[in-house]
Amino acid sequence: MEISVIKDAIEAEIVARGCFIVEISVSKDNDVTIAIESEEAEVEIDDCVCISRCFESRFDREKEDYSITVTSAGLDQPFKVLKQFTKAIGKKVEVSLKGGRKLIAELTAADEGHITLHYTARELVEGKKKKELVEHTDEFAMDQVNAVRPYIEFE
Repeated sequence: MEISVIKDAIEAEIVARGCFIVEISVSKDNDVTIAIESEEAEVEIDDCVCISRCFESRFDREKEDYSITVTSAGLDQPFKVLKQFTKAIGKKVEVSLKGGRKLIAELTAADEGHITLHYTARELVEGKKKKELVEHTDEFAMDQVNAVRPYIEFE
């Protein structure tokens, strides 16, 4: 099965449910996994069931010999598509930069080539003996970024 054929067959149903495609993968054994995310809220089980049924109505299991899994993108998974970044604007994210640096920051802007982060870091300030909190707003090119994922806070 080709990913573009799968996407063309089910994308209208996904959009109609207020969701978007994060990733479609097909294993060598024709195990199809479709990861989706909601435009506004959270992915509901009904969204996954309806999309799975839509897929099954368009592909003959006897001819294709496939298995299908429809899932949400997952809170602990790195962002894969621009819509995930734009949905997270104004929220805290966990960022892993190339070179090993990690940040917890507010995502303030995102496009295909860059993300902008607002964060506070404890740093030495000229004329002070102790480190102080310093606010930063920095832009990073996507090629400087290893991963961005939602930041999960436990209260």
